[in-house]
Amino acid sequence: MAGRRRTPGSAVVAVCLLLVSLVACGGRTATDGARADAQRLLDRRAAALLAHDAGAYARTGAGAAFERVRAVPLADWSYRVTGTHRTGDALAVDADLSYRVRGHDRAPVTVPRALRLARDAGGRWAVAEERPAPKAGQQLWDQGTVTVVRGRHSLVMGVGQSGERLRSFADLADRAVPAVSAVWGTDWAGQVVLLVPTSLEGMAGLLGSPASSYRGIAAVTTGETGGPPRAPADRIVVNPDAYRTLGPIGRQVVITHETTHVATRAHTNGATPLWLSEGYADWVGYRDTDRGPAEAAPELARAIAEGRAPDALPTDEDFGFGGDATRLAQAYEGGWMACRVIAERWGEERLHAFYRAVGAHGKREGAVEGALRDVLGTTLRDFTADWQDYLRARLAG
Repeated sequence: MAGRRRTPGSAVVAVCLLLVSLVACGGRTATDGARADAQRLLDRRAAALLAHDAGAYARTGAGAAFERVRAVPLADWSYRVTGTHRTGDALAVDADLSYRVRGHDRAPVTVPRALRLARDAGGRWAVAEERPAPKAGQQLWDQGTVTVVRGRHSLVMGVGQSGERLRSFADLADRAVPAVSAVWGTDWAGQVVLLVPTSLEGMAGLLGSPASSYRGIAAVTTGETGGPPRAPADRIVVNPDAYRTLGPIGRQVVITHETTHVATRAHTNGATPLWLSEGYADWVGYRDTDRGPAEAAPELARAIAEGRAPDALPTDEDFGFGGDATRLAQAYEGGWMACRVIAERWGEERLHAFYRAVGAHGKREGAVEGALRDVLGTTLRDFTADWQDYLRARLAG
């Protein structure tokens, strides 16, 4: 019996038939198709949100973001699908959300999101759920409808807060920005963005960390240290629970401190020890107040009175939020007093120059030592001794 000849072409056809459920021969896979469908859906969703078109947004599926971000002055809002996975009749989508707040963000803020798509009544994909990706922080609108108050130098966005309360934060920021510029200079944006959640838990959710890490911390500034000029604007995230315990001076000091971090961000990097970045921010924060060392550095004063004067400048580990509260307080106070030493002995201009010189070094090793030598004409050993003498002189008795 004569055999049947198989040609190369028939083999290709057979392979294509075997794979037809996964890929069209010479075409795209089913996964590619789902990803493209998801991208088109999210493109429509983003366009509807930016256009304030409630009907078009509703046709893309469920979600509270449309109403919750209505007051936010958005310049951009877009999704980039990074992965898809079928789970039964649903499609799990990983995507990067990029958005930009008009007048504040020089570049988009990009955050990972997790979405679940399901078929609508017409058989088309629609968004059933959107949430932060695992281990990613929440966005303010994930916690509720955002209320916005504008200041002369600030934008304050809050959830569960009255307009009057948000206005009080704008007033604090509007005083802080000129105060910081008067000291540091004007080579920064001169604007700040504040986020005010409802509680400590809300603050922790925005930062993607346990609430215990920020208990007693009135505010935190987020942002890329040493960021390029086109980096997104920093966010000052307020802990409303801790903030309520502060008096008027303390509230202003906190916002001025955080505003200083925004102003100095481009000159702050891995070379900058926390005693300098936090100490300088406290120095600016307290500069226009009548708070002296004995009042503003009580934990160090207590340690010195008990014969436990520090033998070295604070380490970065001393500033850990989740550690001992007394150690943390002494670290902040020690950094502030170190900056006071420089400002009083060498002058304020040298303090600013010292800060910039440390950051210009680019890496930690040798940065402080080099700036002490080049800007202040001293050594780390001698500066530490001067700082210790200053602590005893200002805090003893």
